[in-house]
Amino acid sequence: MSDPKALLAQFGAKILGEKDFTALGNLMRDDYIQHNPLVGQGSKGFKDFFEAWFKASPDFEFKLKQIVSEGDKVWVYGTYSGTHQGDWLGVPATGKAYKFDAVDIFRVEDGKLAEHWDLLDIYTLFKQLGVIQ
Repeated sequence: MSDPKALLAQFGAKILGEKDFTALGNLMRDDYIQHNPLVGQGSKGFKDFFEAWFKASPDFEFKLKQIVSEGDKVWVYGTYSGTHQGDWLGVPATGKAYKFDAVDIFRVEDGKLAEHWDLLDIYTLFKQLGVIQ
């Protein structure tokens, strides 16, 4: 897929929307580089992290607010939300709802997601879960 915005739209709909990883091999390189230290490397690390997140928050949702593309980079601004019903990020289930903003930056190579950076409002997430005051 040559259009980075279309690639991200398909990725978001299939993986984050439907929680279906069957298309991951067509959307993400196996050697995907992850710059978030909480997420493992490669497409396997990505899948493991998000499977755990979906399990901990069965009502997980991502709402896209903006997407910008330039060259081989795509910036996505959106809101992650759900209910913390299982262990996640080392935090036992709280049963609390959460909603936080994030900017995800992807590099596209050969029509697939190749690299990722993010800026997450972890303060808001942990405050909503009661981890911090």
